[in-house]
Amino acid sequence: MSDDATAFVPGHITGFFSAHPDDDPAVAGSRGAGVTLSHGVTVTVEPASESTVTLDGEAVEMEPVASVLQSLGVTAAVEAESELPLGAGFGVSGAMALGTALASNAVFSCGRSENELVTVAHEAEVRAGTGLGDVVAQARGGMPIRIDPGAPRHGYIDGIPARPRIEYVTFGGLSTADIIGGDTSTLTTAGEAALDALAEEPTVDRFLAESRQFARDADLLTDRVETAIADVRDAGGDAAMAMLGETVFAVGTGLSDAGYDPERCFVHPAGSTLDTA
Repeated sequence: MSDDATAFVPGHITGFFSAHPDDDPAVAGSRGAGVTLSHGVTVTVEPASESTVTLDGEAVEMEPVASVLQSLGVTAAVEAESELPLGAGFGVSGAMALGTALASNAVFSCGRSENELVTVAHEAEVRAGTGLGDVVAQARGGMPIRIDPGAPRHGYIDGIPARPRIEYVTFGGLSTADIIGGDTSTLTTAGEAALDALAEEPTVDRFLAESRQFARDADLLTDRVETAIADVRDAGGDAAMAMLGETVFAVGTGLSDAGYDPERCFVHPAGSTLDTA
């Protein structure tokens, strides 16, 4: 057992998705496509007499993190620092769950493989209702295409072979639990159509186009998001909405060219990383 360990998990923006629930949380998940970000969450775990979770120095209740600790049978202090806002479509809860799994495994010598740890974090997210596909995407990195839903033994992931610069602006959050916990038939139909189209042409341009169409078809666009996307398009750029948040992301300098003051990062080239030094 080591004194502590730190994991970095990239943020993840989903452009479109379809929901695939199942009684087994390892089988449940989503199909769709997204982009992982060089901005992400750093999670440090150390042994403690009782489990606690902090995010950017503030104590928080984070059900997926608590579930990961319980599944691994450990008690720890989990400290997370995020470059991204919580609840705005960046997969922060998934990143905290996966980072906790990776760092706890190192600290407590749990003896789990990478796929086993991804599964623990994915199951925790599914049970909490905070996500369906972020964890498996964040474990892979790049621009993942989730072909089959579920944790590693069940899911299958491909990807778009591109690593563009990314800009984003956030106007607020949306409730993931409310949306994926309700009637998902409309968004699932839209997500399946988007995935079929992307499979025919797995490029960044097609990904953005299908993501925009999905947001309209799934009736998830807000006025502010729709306006920002239109502004980027009018300025000659390309943008879409992040699922699930009131967030707009663009490639290149699309948001800057449209007069916004966005955050800037890149597509993360790989998945999560662990530092035990």
